[in-house]
Amino acid sequence: MSCGEPHETDCAEVLDHLYEFLDHEMPEREGHKLEVHFEECSPCLEKYGLEQAVKKLVKRCCGHDDVPTDLRDKVMGRIELIRSGHMPDTELSTGADPHRATAD
Repeated sequence: MSCGEPHETDCAEVLDHLYEFLDHEMPEREGHKLEVHFEECSPCLEKYGLEQAVKKLVKRCCGHDDVPTDLRDKVMGRIELIRSGHMPDTELSTGADPHRATAD
């Protein structure tokens, strides 16, 4: 996503690090760069607001359970693979058969 306007920090870079920003997991200097970007880029600010609202909703509904460290590491690893353009093979990574119908 890009708003088409030139920015010091590219929209794609901002969105790649949005969750780190939301979770306060990035250095202060990098976080400040994103804040400046949000001030000048309304599409990224809108995306930030949406993700922030979803995060608050999830926390309110599901925020009482601690997430096991190994599960968090596995999820973050998958997110990084997807961000880098290397989609994991669902059949191999989950053991699921993508051709088999499931009953919900």
